[in-house]
Amino acid sequence: MKPRRGYVDGPFGQIHYRIAGEGVPLILSHQSPSSSDMFRAAYAPLAARGLMVIGVDTPGFGESDVPPARPGIVDYAKAFAPVLDRFNLKSAAFLGHHTGAANVTAFAFRHPERVSKLILNGPPVYTAAERAERASRPAGPIPPESDGSHLARRFQGRVAVTKGWTRIDAMHANFMQTLWAGDTFWYGHKAAYDYDMESEYKALKVPTLILTNTTDDLYEVTKRAHAMRPDMAYVELTGGTHDIVDEQPETWSAAVAKFVKDA
Repeated sequence: MKPRRGYVDGPFGQIHYRIAGEGVPLILSHQSPSSSDMFRAAYAPLAARGLMVIGVDTPGFGESDVPPARPGIVDYAKAFAPVLDRFNLKSAAFLGHHTGAANVTAFAFRHPERVSKLILNGPPVYTAAERAERASRPAGPIPPESDGSHLARRFQGRVAVTKGWTRIDAMHANFMQTLWAGDTFWYGHKAAYDYDMESEYKALKVPTLILTNTTDDLYEVTKRAHAMRPDMAYVELTGGTHDIVDEQPETWSAAVAKFVKDA
């Protein structure tokens, strides 16, 4: 099953989405830099489990328009309401992966009435010191080189931060998402480092599942986040990287669908 695609007008131009299946609505928010295509291996398994799955391209990523100025996480969260309205949904379940988890947290904090359930997959609940250190790292467009060496460097950088990878095809497909984002590919990470997720995360009042996998690069951060909110449900998959959706699509989809559909 291939998802259908469409656009809706948002606060910064058009928002691109992918939709598959019928049933309980679930909004997906991707990591950065990526797009709703990062969930390509999960659309069919989730739809087969009775979900209407809507993957949303964060403004400036995938095929969604780039905002006129560098946005923050709260700005990114403004993309969700127009998608809900497009399908006449008063509320839906939301899942965010890495930066996407920050996006859906900001939305759930401000609009809890529109979030039936929340799944935070590897939430980047950094301390203030961690955010400051990451925010200080170099960011910005990467100038092209005539011999294409800039592409090789970027690919090797992607490999380096994906420790324990097993799928070179997934690595390549997800690396292509970085190139697709163009010169503003760094906006998503910068927004996540600027966002005080901890305070809003601690104040969430919607049923929430924390989802992680043992060799994800945010595994330890996620465990610490769960310790802050032990009342939240918790599921830990074995192995995998931040490409877990490609690596374990059935196992990942089963965990997601179970939480969304359980009464």
